Amino acid sequence: MIFTQHYLDCLSQASYLIGDETTGRAVVVDPRRDIDEYLNEAAHLGLSIDRVIETHIHADFLSGHLELAAATGALISFGEGADVEFPIEPLRDGQRISLGDVTLEILATPGHTPESICVVIYEHADDDLPYGVLTGDTLFVGDVGRPDLCVTPDSSVDDLAATLHRSLQDKLLKLPDATRVFPAHGAGSTCGKRMSSETSSTIGEQRRNNYALRAEGVDQFVAEVTQDQQARPPYFEFVARRNRERREVLDENPPPLLDLDDVYQRAGAGAILLDSREATDFAAGHLRGAVNVGLKGRFAEWAGNVLSPDRDIVLVGDPALARESKIRLSRVGFDRVVGQLQSLAEVFA
Repeated sequence: MIFTQHYLDCLSQASYLIGDETTGRAVVVDPRRDIDEYLNEAAHLGLSIDRVIETHIHADFLSGHLELAAATGALISFGEGADVEFPIEPLRDGQRISLGDVTLEILATPGHTPESICVVIYEHADDDLPYGVLTGDTLFVGDVGRPDLCVTPDSSVDDLAATLHRSLQDKLLKLPDATRVFPAHGAGSTCGKRMSSETSSTIGEQRRNNYALRAEGVDQFVAEVTQDQQARPPYFEFVARRNRERREVLDENPPPLLDLDDVYQRAGAGAILLDSREATDFAAGHLRGAVNVGLKGRFAEWAGNVLSPDRDIVLVGDPALARESKIRLSRVGFDRVVGQLQSLAEVFA
């Protein structure tokens, strides 16, 4: 079996490639939007990516299911009940997917979202002990998924939290203690409140140490997991909607260069001027009216919190940062980067 965790520090987001060495068949779970990392690994290992599995409709990042499907012809799969605008093959509770000898078992685990699933991995089809389980946003290392991001008129936060409790107790905690746990996020993500910086664990370790799993009964669990959650970031609703849509795939080309007059014309028409240099460089001199969000650190998350996804964006910092800035903005669905100031020297001339 081939098993790789791809961890994106700037979003505290984990995705996974699982392959069978005998058949060359592989799946990718919860991919980020810039997909070269998966394509290059698959090519290097002689794997064909046949399926993309999403553990749920993500709200914190724009996933790469459409990009991988376009590049490889892979099927896209969500749990049953996922309401999306593109063709999918839904996965039901208890369903097994064979990659050859490597076998995946689907567990329906609603609570964080109604369609949430977890994916149990068996290195050999007849193994009693799973290799591990991909827990999405249902179970983290040290925490569980917050239940307040997908509230509808028919479901309250407490209802979803109680559903999450049942999913954890009746599905994940029925797995052997030695089962490795591989979540979709780690510390720094706003999808939970007490996540560890560790990117894997075991069911047994979580049973003993995870505050939410130590709750005595559903009422205490609901009280524990619903209190003290951070405010939902403003871009989450936008990203969740985009993850349901049939949208354009990512264009990784650098944005076109614009002269100063073009930039001012775009700004006059409502575009946001974004400078992604670090704060010290921005303070030393910048274009009037520009917003500064430094590219280092949690750039996409910070930009998502302060910028509007409904406006064009013109990059007015260092042109050398333009392509990376554009790609990282695209990870939260901010695709309206229409240009880059060709030279900061124009500003100070």
